[in-house]
Amino acid sequence: MKKAWFAVGMLLSVSAFSARGIHWEYSGEAGPEHWATLDPEYSACAGKNQSPINLTAFVESELAPLVFRYGEGSAEILNNGHTVQINALPGSSLSVDGIQFELKQFHFHAPSENLIDGKSFPLEAHLVHADQDGHLAVVAVLFTEGAANTVLEKAWAHLPETAGGPLTLPPGISPLDLLPSNRDYYRYNGSLTTPPCSEGVRWLVMKNPVPASKAQIDAFTHVMHHPNNRPVQAVNARSVLK
Repeated sequence: MKKAWFAVGMLLSVSAFSARGIHWEYSGEAGPEHWATLDPEYSACAGKNQSPINLTAFVESELAPLVFRYGEGSAEILNNGHTVQINALPGSSLSVDGIQFELKQFHFHAPSENLIDGKSFPLEAHLVHADQDGHLAVVAVLFTEGAANTVLEKAWAHLPETAGGPLTLPPGISPLDLLPSNRDYYRYNGSLTTPPCSEGVRWLVMKNPVPASKAQIDAFTHVMHHPNNRPVQAVNARSVLK
């Protein structure tokens, strides 16, 4: 449980450092291939159940529908140097496996971290949830270039150009509007995609992408200044359910 809550803390942090101040990056000597050796807290980054992955070789399964109970509004937006993150107001939840997970935040990666049958997407959103014991469930939404996205249009009006503390968001930005109308999904067991790379995360990847305009995607990549996607990891013995 301690590791799980440490993971939640890392996900909600505005810092790019561990508790001992170890810096990590998406390239170079502190890049993904070195994460596991940067700090003992990051040792899970060399684990066997890491995310993201290339979702392929699917196993047919009777996956139960996901139950979203998302309220209107999000509290704040921040640029932590590794992503743009929107912190959720209390009260939004996801039910899966008979367990209620509270939505904590959602953030973005460009290009996508998860692949589907080898295909990359220009943008991916991760909606991060935690249950009362600190176990995590992440809903991944993939974007294709197309029409402007309503959520991004509202949020990007307050897009932080530089890394720093959170900015308050006006009401009306609902994470429910990020989801595709068809809620079919893939499922696999994985990890956080950033240090400490904690495993045991339920990954729920929406099968159907949603659109975002080229200008919206470009605006995100501009403030990041570099790709912020971890390379896909070995699937090993895991199954990808659909």
